[in-house]
Amino acid sequence: MNYELRITRYELSNTYKVLIGFVLMLFSSSVLAQDILLKDSAVAITLEQNYGIKIAKNSLQVAKNNTSIYNSNYLPKITVRAGTNYANANLDYEYQDGTTSSVDGSSSLGYNASIGVAYTLFDGLGRSHTYKKWKESYNLSQLEARQIVESTLLQLFLAYYGVANLTESENNLQSSIVISENRLLRTKYNFDYGKSTKLDVLNAEVDLNNDKIRYFAIKSQLVNAKHNLNLILGRDIKLEFVVDTSVVYNELLIIDDLINSAKQKNVSLQKANKNLEISNYTLKENKSLWMPRVDLTGSYGFAGTNYNEKAIYAYSSNLGLNAGLNLTWNVFDGGMTKTRLQNTQIAIDNIQIQLEQTEQILERDMTNLWESYQNALFVLQAEMVNLQTANLSFSRSEEQFKLALISSIEFRIAQLNLLNAKTNLTQAKFDAKNIELQLLQLSGLLLEAKY
Repeated sequence: MNYELRITRYELSNTYKVLIGFVLMLFSSSVLAQDILLKDSAVAITLEQNYGIKIAKNSLQVAKNNTSIYNSNYLPKITVRAGTNYANANLDYEYQDGTTSSVDGSSSLGYNASIGVAYTLFDGLGRSHTYKKWKESYNLSQLEARQIVESTLLQLFLAYYGVANLTESENNLQSSIVISENRLLRTKYNFDYGKSTKLDVLNAEVDLNNDKIRYFAIKSQLVNAKHNLNLILGRDIKLEFVVDTSVVYNELLIIDDLINSAKQKNVSLQKANKNLEISNYTLKENKSLWMPRVDLTGSYGFAGTNYNEKAIYAYSSNLGLNAGLNLTWNVFDGGMTKTRLQNTQIAIDNIQIQLEQTEQILERDMTNLWESYQNALFVLQAEMVNLQTANLSFSRSEEQFKLALISSIEFRIAQLNLLNAKTNLTQAKFDAKNIELQLLQLSGLLLEAKY
């Protein structure tokens, strides 16, 4: 860490020097002992362990299963049947000549077995359109999975840079605390020699305490931010790490190229187009209900029955093949198919309208983001200049404070100006990057971008 220690050897006791050095050594050791979570590693961990992405992968597998030939209705249905039955009854007969006879307690035991096959030869091309619709549904599921991945990665980077932002803020406050401690020590030294008042000492103590309060507030936010990032990574939320706070911007972005890319690669736009294709197949499915249906059936089976001594027959059996060809044509179903077709066509028209609206919303959002991005880059450059000015002002104020040319309060103002300049630059740095990431997501280039 870069601590701005500007106190001469006459102004610090040897004990205080040793204490400061020991604290800095412990802090440096703790940082080195922590795992450094690089951006590429964070992406790899997220793609492997994030809970939402895992669920998306499973949902995609379900969609893939639905495209199987086993779910297409193209394969025949084969049925095996077997059974047995027992009957016991009193039988009465009356013959044509008027005579009668009766048998009491006639019983029989029957048994049967058969194998049957049913196959649809033609259904008006309905199953063909259904199969194609399942294929497009799988493609839609791939887009939905990609959208989840993109949204998760954007969430990841916003959380990652949030941790980086708080890390730099924590470092800035640590530096400010060291400055405030040095100021308090100098003020006490001056008070001992009658060069400052007790009020100056009290003010320095209050300012130091305020810096520490702000530091511990930022530290708490940083801990929570790391917990949130670990949750996105799908790992133990208490796992400790540090992040890379450097930021690289894409200097080759052009708004027209981004909009053209969005029209080709934006997931929301691609999903709208895919939904339109699926609805067209649904329309064709419904039209197939007006066509005739031809089914082929066949079976081969055996049936036999044993009778007791009171029956006329002792045994009967049946072994053979049955086959049939059936034509079904729903000539009129009361207008249900017609109504279904009309509603499907209206749904297609609505999807087309939504598609046009999505294109306009996308272009608007990208244009607005681009303006915000340009402004963020301008603010970033301005804050860099402000920091240079604040550093120069603080250096001069520090020298003047050592020579007692300015008061402790004036030195505090210069210190706060420096801290605010650092804080504003840190915020501007990550604000610009976050907007850039949103632009890349809308343009469909987030998965291809360098982080």
